[in-house]
Amino acid sequence: MALLVISCKGNHKHSNQTEKSIPERIINSEFELIKSEKQKGLLILFPCLPCDAKHTFSEFKIAEISIRNGISVLAMNFNRHLFLHPSEKQQLAKQLENIVVENNLPKENIVIGGFSAGGNISLLISDYLVKSKSQIQPKGVFVVDSPIDLLALYNTAQKNLKMNFSEPSIQEATWIKNRFDKEFGNPENGIEHYEKYSPFTLETQHIKNLENLNGLKIRLYTEPDLKWWQENRKNDYKDLNAYYLKKLSEKLKIEFEHNDIEFIETENRSYRANGERHPHAWSIVNEKDLIHWMTK
Repeated sequence: MALLVISCKGNHKHSNQTEKSIPERIINSEFELIKSEKQKGLLILFPCLPCDAKHTFSEFKIAEISIRNGISVLAMNFNRHLFLHPSEKQQLAKQLENIVVENNLPKENIVIGGFSAGGNISLLISDYLVKSKSQIQPKGVFVVDSPIDLLALYNTAQKNLKMNFSEPSIQEATWIKNRFDKEFGNPENGIEHYEKYSPFTLETQHIKNLENLNGLKIRLYTEPDLKWWQENRKNDYKDLNAYYLKKLSEKLKIEFEHNDIEFIETENRSYRANGERHPHAWSIVNEKDLIHWMTK
C-alpha cells in the first residue's frame, strides 16, 4: 500500500478570494487560518507527508464555501508524519488548543481531516483529543486516500522494490522500508510496533488506536482507479489505500455501537490542481457535500 505519493507537485497559487468572503487570514510557520466572522464551526486540515498549508489550499478548494457557511478553516503545516508517538500526540493537542484559544476559534462543531499521511494524523489526534478530554472535541473526522495500515504499507513497499517498475514507486518504497526498518523493525520479527502506531492493522483487525472515535462521524474517501495504478505502478487492488480504507469502514461499522461511518468511493474525480490525472488527490472530496455533512 505504498501510496503516500511523496511528490505532491501542483499549482501552489491560492485561489482568489475577496476580502468580504475572507474577513481575516493569518499565516505563520505553524498554520494558515481563514477565519469566518460567523464562527459556526472549525475545520482543521492536515497535509500530505511533504506538504504544507499552502499546498492544502491550492489543491483543496474548500475556503470559499466554508466561509460562506460560517466555518473557519485551519490548515496545519504539521507534516512528515505517518504516525504519532505519545509525546507527539500531547504536543500536537496542546498546539491545537493554543491556536484555538489565541485566535478565538469555535470549540464546538469541530471536524478534523487530512489527505494521505495527514489522514492518519487526523484519526490518531482525534482519538487522543477525545481520550484526553481536551477542550477541543471533534464531532467528526475524515481521511482522503490515507495509508492507514502501516504493516500493509511496508509489505507493498517490499513488493514494489522487487518489481522495480516505476521511479516514483521505487523512491517511495525505499523511503518507507528504510524508515520502518529503523522505527519498527522487520515485521518478520514481530508486528507489535506496527500495531502500536498504525491507525489500523488489517492482519490482526487491530483498531485500538481508534477506539475513542466511537460516536464520531467518520468519512473515508478514496478513488481506486485500478487501471491507472496498474498502468503506472503495476499495483493491484490489495496494494491500494482504498482496499484498507474499505476494510476499516467494515470493521468500524461492526465494532462501534453508535456509528456514522461512510466509505466514499469516487470515480473520475481525482485531479491535481495543475490538471494532472492522479487518483491520489484532494479533489476526490466534494467540498459542498463535505460542508453539508459537517453542518447538518
